Amino acid sequence: MKKMDPVVHFEMPAEDRKRMADFYTKVFGWEAQFLGEEMGNYVTVSTSESDETGRPKAPGSINGGFYLKNDNLSNHPSFVIAVEDIKESIRKVREANGKIIGEPSEIPGIGLYVSFIDTEGNTNSILQPAMTGR
Repeated sequence: MKKMDPVVHFEMPAEDRKRMADFYTKVFGWEAQFLGEEMGNYVTVSTSESDETGRPKAPGSINGGFYLKNDNLSNHPSFVIAVEDIKESIRKVREANGKIIGEPSEIPGIGLYVSFIDTEGNTNSILQPAMTGR
């Protein structure tokens, strides 16, 4: 069977993170957790019940987050793809004429993360999870 790297997280930009969290909480019942300045004022959102590791219990479900809009980031929704080896995936992105944005950074307790631009100008990200398994 062919190995595929799964989408494990989504991200959406927000001008007002509280307003955006309130909207998705009221409309879809999502739960928001507001992170501090040290984490870029990111908001994590749970879209389904999660286990003790924060991963969704329901097969096929993913959680996500909201980041503040700014001129340095794509201001369009994007997704995060889990990979086993971020260095290998960076090599593959470049070989396929994609562009890596910056250097991989460690998200404490989550893993190594870096964004990329695909051949169509879409910005997405790859994540090498800190824990084994996905």
